[in-house]
Amino acid sequence: MSVLTTAARGFDPLGIGRRSLATQSVLLVFGTAVLALASQVSVPMVPVPITLQTLALTMIGVLYGWRLGVLTVLAWLGEAMMGLPVLANGGGGLTPFVGPTAGYLVSFPIIAALAGLLAEKGWTGERVVLSFSAHLLSNLLCLAIGGAWLAYLLGVEKGLALGVVPFILGAVIKSALAAALLMALGRRTGKPLDL
Repeated sequence: MSVLTTAARGFDPLGIGRRSLATQSVLLVFGTAVLALASQVSVPMVPVPITLQTLALTMIGVLYGWRLGVLTVLAWLGEAMMGLPVLANGGGGLTPFVGPTAGYLVSFPIIAALAGLLAEKGWTGERVVLSFSAHLLSNLLCLAIGGAWLAYLLGVEKGLALGVVPFILGAVIKSALAAALLMALGRRTGKPLDL
């Protein structure tokens, strides 16, 4: 067992807990590529676009476990800081980390960790309502942190109107999609469905 996984993971459809450190390193690189691709699926909005980032982030937290999930997100953010075009709309460099999207970027490793920790406690694929709740809580935490930063930059009313309210429906839809995908994975691993 690698130091990147927890001692006992109840939901481990990818077998991350049994993988070598070298394999987990490859998965980390693969995860950064998934995050970069999810970032490019974008609906332009001002000042923050709608992307599939949070869906990918919470899924990586659940599937990789919180430790490897957080390391994967930090590696992806590091790629962005180095100027690689891995953020929404091909963004990269230091500017996104001080502009309107900074609060969301700061929240990303936190929400991957939250989704992963909740999954390790049983809030996962075969427990559909808890799985949905874990993803929704993670998404709402992202909106709270990102919205707080926007409120600091633009004022509370504008921060909520531009950085929180337009994203709530998307958070619900992405959480439902994540729960459905993880339910399907739970069924493929032969575990009974538990609502």
